[in-house]
Formats: sequence, C-alpha cells, structure tokens
Amino acid sequence: MSRERDGGGGGTERGTGGGAGAGTERGTGGGAGAGRVTAAAALAAPGSGPGAWEPATAHLSHRVPDLGALELLLAVARHGSLGAAAREVGITQPAASSRIRSMERQLGVALVDRSPRGSRLTDAGALVTDWARRIVESAEAFDAGVQALRGRRDSRLRVVASMTIAEYLLPGWLIALRAERPDTAVSLQAGNSAVVAERLLAGEADLGFVEGLSVPDGLDGTVVAHDRLAVVAAPSHPWARRRAPIDPAELAATPLVLREHGSGTRQVLDAALAGHGGLARPLLELASTTAVKAAAVSGAGPAVLSELAIAEELASRRLVAVPVAGVRLSRDLRAVWPTGHRPTGPARDLLTLTRARPGG
Repeated sequence: MSRERDGGGGGTERGTGGGAGAGTERGTGGGAGAGRVTAAAALAAPGSGPGAWEPATAHLSHRVPDLGALELLLAVARHGSLGAAAREVGITQPAASSRIRSMERQLGVALVDRSPRGSRLTDAGALVTDWARRIVESAEAFDAGVQALRGRRDSRLRVVASMTIAEYLLPGWLIALRAERPDTAVSLQAGNSAVVAERLLAGEADLGFVEGLSVPDGLDGTVVAHDRLAVVAAPSHPWARRRAPIDPAELAATPLVLREHGSGTRQVLDAALAGHGGLARPLLELASTTAVKAAAVSGAGPAVLSELAIAEELASRRLVAVPVAGVRLSRDLRAVWPTGHRPTGPARDLLTLTRARPGG
C-alpha cells in the first residue's frame, strides 16, 4: 500500500505492509524523531478518531481549525499552561479548554495532556503546532499585505462633481473630512453631470456628485441634498421690475443665459419646459455656473441658476429673483459611484459627512 499527502508541513508519508520501518516523515520544522513519526502516522491513519479522515473533496474549512484555535494552541506551547494561554488570547480558561477539545475532535488526535502541573503538548500536538506556526505566520503576512493595500487606498481620494456642488457644497464637506482624515490627499475635478459619469466609469474617480434628474446609466447613487433653480436678472432688466409671475410659455420662448447641454441645471430646465414648446435658442451658452452668473450680473440677459449659487448676489441686489408660475424647478443632488462598487474608506466617510452636513 502506498499513500502520499501534501500536508501543511510538506511531509510525505509512505508505508508498506512489511517493509523496514513503519513510515518516514519529512518536514521543514525539524528532524525526524521517532515521536514525530508516530504522530504523523496517527494523524494520517483512517479511523484514528472522530472526524480524523474526510474525503479529499471536503472543503478545507471543514477540516482545518480556524486561526483563533491555532493561535491558542501556539500560546499553550509557549506557556505550558492552558490558563496563561487563555489570558494571552483574551478568553476564559473554560472557553480555552473547550476550544482545544473541539480542535482535538476535529483533527481526531489528542493535542494537549492536562495535569495539575500544567498543560503539555502530546507528540501529535507538537507536530500540529509546527504546522500551525507556519499557517499563522502566513496569515500575519496576508494581514500585513491587506493593511498596506488599505493604507494605499486611504492615502488619497479622487472626487468629481458637477459645478454647483463642487463650488458651493463640497468645500464644506471636504473641510470636515480633513478633520477626520488629515493624512488623506483629496483631489477634486469639476465638470457637468455627463463628465462625472464618464470619469467614474473610467475608474478616474472614487466618488462623484451630480445635479441631474436621475442617476446616470452604469452608476448607483443616493440623494445627499436638495436644490431649487431660480430665474434671475440684473436690476436693469425689465423682468426685475415685473410683479406678475412669468408663465412657462414666456420663459421657454425667451433667449436665456444657460449652462451647456449635459449639465444638471440644463437637464432640469429642459425637462420642465418640454411641454411648453421647449427652450428657445440660448442667448449665451456657458460651461460654468460662475460664468453664467457673471453674464447675468453684467446685464447680458436673464439666467437660470441654483439658489445655492446666487445667495450673495440676491442679498446685495446685483441680481433679482424673477417669480415664475406653473413650472417645477427643484432637483435632487446625488452622490454616485459605479454600480456594484459601494464607496469604501475615505469615499465612504465623505458620503457619511454629506448626510450629516447636507447644507455644506
């Protein structure tokens, strides 16, 4: 009969019915003493105890003790005391004893001899401890590697946002994030909602913010704030002096200073006036909220802007809000990310802050 197993310690066991010597055990943990040979044979022999042998197709998780149990066994080996080992790993002595017994049942061999003078590893226990040490060392290396990956991820945050959010909400959110994560370097790119979606889907940003009517295709999102659009004009414009609200048809027919196609502001306005003839050809079409606002202040023509962007201009009377009736110009502001990749690390923390501080 011949059987070969690739075990945790790299040992190879061969036996014959009447050969010279019951078995040979090789491993990297030390010399091959008679006690270790017997232990290896005991571990490999079918029927040596409950759960000692399972089909090779069984999952390793069913046959190999968990890391906590292996760490406890190593602690017993170091201290020669189950009580001291229990204190080291932070559990009670009865819990430690129960865990050792459970591991012995799982492996089908006795690991620890208990006596009033302390706890001593059996021959099989010493061999299992050698293997356990290599498993725990590998787990520690795995953990260190994952921590390094998390550290690299957490060292930076790439945000892309629509103009209004980038200019009027994100500064406050990012200041709050810096207080919580001072070592995280943050980069912020601004663009319209279409650009936000493109950057996220290309993997060029970790978290995005949009102002449109819905979540762009390929992205998931959540509402973080609400906003209203306002029609504004310079004090010299005739609309600034009218008392009756402008109706949707007149607003749609009037050339306005507008954001470009693809912006959240333009999407909301197009949708609101679609049933009233649609927007007239723009007087000016500009690529930023600041540019639209500056054109309106200069008297170029009426504009449609977020209330977040014009608070100061309204207070100083550089712009006047024009009443509008019969049209809904409100919108949700959303955080977005690629579908199925919910934010983690600094991006998750920033998302949490937007909900705690929706007003920036």
